[in-house]
Amino acid sequence: MGQAITILGGVRSGKSSFAEDLAQQLGEENVTYLATAEAGDEEMSRRIERHQSSRPEGWKTVESRRELAKTISQLLPLPKVILLDCLTIWISNILLDAGDVPFEEIERQMRIEIEQFLEAVKGSNVTVIVVAGEVGMGVVPETLLGRQFRDLHGWANQTIVEASSNSYLMIAGRAVNLDSISNTVERCAQECQP
Repeated sequence: MGQAITILGGVRSGKSSFAEDLAQQLGEENVTYLATAEAGDEEMSRRIERHQSSRPEGWKTVESRRELAKTISQLLPLPKVILLDCLTIWISNILLDAGDVPFEEIERQMRIEIEQFLEAVKGSNVTVIVVAGEVGMGVVPETLLGRQFRDLHGWANQTIVEASSNSYLMIAGRAVNLDSISNTVERCAQECQP
């Protein structure tokens, strides 16, 4: 049975570097890098080139803007580790592809795609490391699209972390193990008793 490991963090928090180091330790050269970004301009092309040059030469790169479950099911032979970088751009792709579709329908479709992705992970014999931005710690976005993105991403992060065997939050290059932090109200209430 496959497992997911989630690495969350803000911009330049070190999440991709941490994920790449972890993938290297777990999979050595048997890693597939599942990239969701597209080079829409020259600056993004340079970013992608820098990311690619930092990866070990033996790693395979597969690009997938959407349909993550389908992409995973088509990887033959399956690698030991899949590094998905990143969920944030994948969510952006869903929103930008939607056009004038009502938000409720976009949300419904994204939930379906997330569930399909998690089923594909479980059905494989692979460790999937998911890199995702933590977008809920800043100010409320000024635009409707920004607020919709933040809401979708917050839900997606919660869903992926809940399904993951291990989850980490990157802060200034340091990994905080989220699994060691309680998420139950009862335990928090006990710890807060005088």
